Amino acid sequence: MIGSDTVVRVRDLRMTYGTVVVLDGVDFDIRKGEVVTLLGPNGAGKTTTIEILEGFRGRSAGEIEVLGADPAKGNEDWRARTGVVLQSWRDHPRWTPRRLLNHLGRYYEPYSTPDRPRPRNVDELIEMVGLEEKADQKIVTLSGGQRRRLDVAIGIIGRPELLFLDEPTAGFDPQARREFHDLVHRLSDFEDTTILLTTHDLDEAERLADRILILAGGRIVADGSADELARQVAGEAQVKWSCKGEHFVHSTPDATGYVRNLFLQHGELIQDLEVRRASLEDTYITMVQQQETGGRDKVIVPFDRNNRADAEEAVTP
Repeated sequence: MIGSDTVVRVRDLRMTYGTVVVLDGVDFDIRKGEVVTLLGPNGAGKTTTIEILEGFRGRSAGEIEVLGADPAKGNEDWRARTGVVLQSWRDHPRWTPRRLLNHLGRYYEPYSTPDRPRPRNVDELIEMVGLEEKADQKIVTLSGGQRRRLDVAIGIIGRPELLFLDEPTAGFDPQARREFHDLVHRLSDFEDTTILLTTHDLDEAERLADRILILAGGRIVADGSADELARQVAGEAQVKWSCKGEHFVHSTPDATGYVRNLFLQHGELIQDLEVRRASLEDTYITMVQQQETGGRDKVIVPFDRNNRADAEEAVTP
């Protein structure tokens, strides 16, 4: 059975279309309140995985529990506890955002609980997603970014315990993207919402995710925070600094400890301090290339939080 703090449990998930294997033994857990980003190249099966977890698509094999139930058999009470933001919506062009959200919100009223009142207040929700000026205009007149904001509002109108976001910031300008990131942190930090999202924006993944899952070759080839994955790929961080006009560079597996000792020795004489580890882009490309070149023995072992030492020792240089 699923643990009390485990919201999603996936074991040996498999999906085939005819002779084409899309998912080939996918395993992962997501705990309550986590923000998890699913990364992978086009065609890796990210959207298929999310649709299976949402209950919108059947699976070929595997065991799945989402909020304590098999999503393929989820009832209306189960669905009321989840929220979904698809890659794109193209309906209700003549409605206004306010009218549509009020209409959809009524479907959640029977599923309201003292701990999680449903639906959200529509005026507050419109402000949360930044649609105040467009709340009473027809949806057909909204720009692509504004329409995406409405998609997000639709996904969270029922105050979900688990929120699925598939490429949520497509079409967002930088300001809208930053506001969306703030909203995700608010949902996770203050409402204990568990979030699973896909994105091709690696900077976004690094900003948002507590954990990153990399899907390649039909399997999860890496699982950990951006920093943990970078440590497994690069091993050491590069520390740069200057002191009394001289510039120094040093590689170390323990950047925090090394910097602490620098300041103990030299104090305020330390200037231009910079600590650089492999970026998420470096890490992602390395892991995907290892998988695509057939080096299964070289794939980074998924990070094991219950046995950090064993997981790090298992990494093939």
